[in-house]
Amino acid sequence: MQPCQTTTLYAPDSKQKTKVRLSVPKTVTIFRVCFLCVSFCMNKKLIAEEKKLSSMGYSRSFLASFLLAVVLNVTNAQLLVPALFIFGDSVVDVGNNNHQFTIIKANFPPYGRDFENHNPTGRFCNGKLATDFTAETLGFTSYPPAYLNLKTKGKNLLNGANFASAASGYFDSTAKLYNAIPLSRQLEYYKECQNKLVEAAGQSSASSIISDAIYLISAGTSDFVQNYYINPLLNKVYTTDQFSDMLLRCYSNFIQNLYALGARRIGVTSLPPIGCLPATITLFGSHSNECVASLNSDAVNFNEKLNTTSQNLQNMLPGLNLVVLDIYQPLYDLVTKPFENGFFEARKACCGTGLIETSILCNKKSIGTCANASEYVFWDGFHPSEAANKVLADDLIAAGISLIS
Repeated sequence: MQPCQTTTLYAPDSKQKTKVRLSVPKTVTIFRVCFLCVSFCMNKKLIAEEKKLSSMGYSRSFLASFLLAVVLNVTNAQLLVPALFIFGDSVVDVGNNNHQFTIIKANFPPYGRDFENHNPTGRFCNGKLATDFTAETLGFTSYPPAYLNLKTKGKNLLNGANFASAASGYFDSTAKLYNAIPLSRQLEYYKECQNKLVEAAGQSSASSIISDAIYLISAGTSDFVQNYYINPLLNKVYTTDQFSDMLLRCYSNFIQNLYALGARRIGVTSLPPIGCLPATITLFGSHSNECVASLNSDAVNFNEKLNTTSQNLQNMLPGLNLVVLDIYQPLYDLVTKPFENGFFEARKACCGTGLIETSILCNKKSIGTCANASEYVFWDGFHPSEAANKVLADDLIAAGISLIS
């Protein structure tokens, strides 16, 4: 069995496979060198200041804002992040599945009821995703658009795009089960996007956008919850450890292909505590209301390997800044200590009964949907509420500060 799709990709107008040399204006290069020198000199001070503030009891959210404010000050309120490109699954999908022939979509009420104009965009949330908050914090005035929803692709791609598809994963077969867009095809769309950028901005500007942009990846949960755990063709043949190794080979291939296309600043989220999702507790919890320890253990083991694989990739690929963004611990803290974090409910989601509903099962006729989603850690059976996403976004910014500096 082929664990994932492997495709050789090329940067625009480049005939080389992995050694991609993208032209950047000299003024940008000089400015960036100066900026990095300043950042390097400040690094020890930032770390010391963070430890000092932590010891004084300041929250992670405050620390994220503080660190970002320092960076903004260094660059005269202008970050060297021209664009944000997003790949992955339903946690970051903003509507690419809307026109897919799949049941895994969220472009109907009550999804989006707390979003701008109460509009269900295809986000699996009542409001904003963690990546939406991240984009705002980075200074973007709009969110990276769903690539497949754009009627015209040109200047509206200058600040990035979102290629994510709900039910996608590192393992291409996971996406195919639900007719979602696998990561291999998301990468093909990104290659097409690069060509559109060159047409809209010119080769020099496009190259600068590509090399200086931040790339975010969220995947893996669907591979386990929507495939491995329920698929005897996998769980009867491979141990969870073996399946994790398969996924990480796919992940490694994806990063190398993305790198070959010019990406240099990449953040990848860890697996969340998959045993604490309302739907997984209902499905695999043996009538318990507690997190499923075995599933969380699988996530922890995968995350350890993800860290090792990422470090190996960074050592192997010159100039790559690859950061693993931990969402396991922040979300686990929200689930196990909801009251301490300002939430009322963590076992049940807001939509419907809160035990299983997601996608088409979470609809305007779902009985029991809560009135105030901000009191809930989860919006539906698998996805955090906007309020929880805000907390997670603060942690993502703090963990990924090196991608900005």
